[in-house]
Amino acid sequence: MDELQRPGALYKQVAAAIRQAITSGEFEPGSTLPSETQLIERYHVSRPTVRNAIAALRTEGLIEVIHGKGSYVRSRPNAVLTVDRAITRNANGTYATGLQGWELAEAPTVYRTHTTTETAPLLALDEDEALFGVDRLYVDPATGTRVAHRVLLPFATAEGTELADHPDTDPAAIYAALEAAGHTPTWTEYATARMPLPDERTALQLPDATAVLHTVRVTHGTDDRPLLLEELRASGDRARTAYRITTDAPRHLTPVRD
Repeated sequence: MDELQRPGALYKQVAAAIRQAITSGEFEPGSTLPSETQLIERYHVSRPTVRNAIAALRTEGLIEVIHGKGSYVRSRPNAVLTVDRAITRNANGTYATGLQGWELAEAPTVYRTHTTTETAPLLALDEDEALFGVDRLYVDPATGTRVAHRVLLPFATAEGTELADHPDTDPAAIYAALEAAGHTPTWTEYATARMPLPDERTALQLPDATAVLHTVRVTHGTDDRPLLLEELRASGDRARTAYRITTDAPRHLTPVRD
């Protein structure tokens, strides 16, 4: 029998008690939680209070509710695949990225868009500057894991190159086109985790309370000028990214401040 302190929202106290039982190992990953009736008897609270506590833990991603079966402690996620973020350049001048072997789930979507408060600083452009946008949805044939890839190509970068007529060029071929235009490409990448937007949750087929692994890659050219922005979004509980770090090209590191 567990006694609860009454001040404060009661359902939060019940959620905290269940959370503690999960983290202590009393309720193990993959096991079924006690029924609503059992939780009511254990904590001496009403059914609505128990249901609100379960809803809160579901939002946190600690439990999964399967209608008709009950509530389960969510298993700790293990990444089922690694997305290689390395870029290689072959002797013939072609580039390769870590998405070789992935299959397109649907045809790429090409559209015109503009820089925003988030993308403008990364591309060293003002807001509302014209961009080509290309969205691709890839699926790993071995695991069924999906990743969403977006290219944002400034009009200024595409001007005078074949990219102006073919903005949906594969990113590896874009790197080669930029090199042909006189650039020596270099890259900066940022990785964050966040909760998904509704369309991301649908496209990536994400379970409840699953974070998105969001990486942003900026391609730099001459004078370190940003030329291209790519975004990759994947399920945080199914995929992880890998980066190859070498000492071949020492560089001065400076702190990044927001």
